[in-house]
Amino acid sequence: MDLNYPSALLEKAVAELAKLPGVGRKTALRLALHLLRQTDEDVSAFTSAIDTMKREVKRCRVCHNISDNDVCPICSDSRRDSSIICVVENVQDVMAVENTQQFNGLYHVLGGIISPMDGIGPADLEIASLVDRVKQGGVGEVILALSSTMEGDTTNFYIARQLEPFDVEVSVIARGISVGDELEYTDEVTLGRSILNRTPLNK
Repeated sequence: MDLNYPSALLEKAVAELAKLPGVGRKTALRLALHLLRQTDEDVSAFTSAIDTMKREVKRCRVCHNISDNDVCPICSDSRRDSSIICVVENVQDVMAVENTQQFNGLYHVLGGIISPMDGIGPADLEIASLVDRVKQGGVGEVILALSSTMEGDTTNFYIARQLEPFDVEVSVIARGISVGDELEYTDEVTLGRSILNRTPLNK
């Protein structure tokens, strides 16, 4: 049943907040009313942070992770092992793997996985730029850390085929992750063990 709003301005704010993932109309109403109770300074700081993030956050020109600069802190860290690239679907997956503290290489964010049902093909992802990174040399292993789904497996094998001409080991994370699970929702211990116990895909 639709709610009766005492203010058209409140209703409009609720409608915008409800567009956020996982936020329904009732939760959006609670958030909007919470913001109304805050000081002008607090609300201004909130909206300014969102506006600044949208305008100024960049994509790393190397790995496509989000960054405040042209090259993200991970790619620019000389202490990381640049001979190993961990391929993930999205930014959340980078954060998930980093939280395991079991990986010291670099990343490559695809921006999704191959999914014909959703109209997403290889050309829609950052696969060509991954091949270019390997082609430049210095990469000894590419770890495919994608979700254990049919789409994830399809993407794994497509990338492996694209990397066949190069002298690089391609491995996949161990199946400590249940089939069908999304990487970002996997607990850190399981994900960390999956990275450490990865298996070769091209052998």
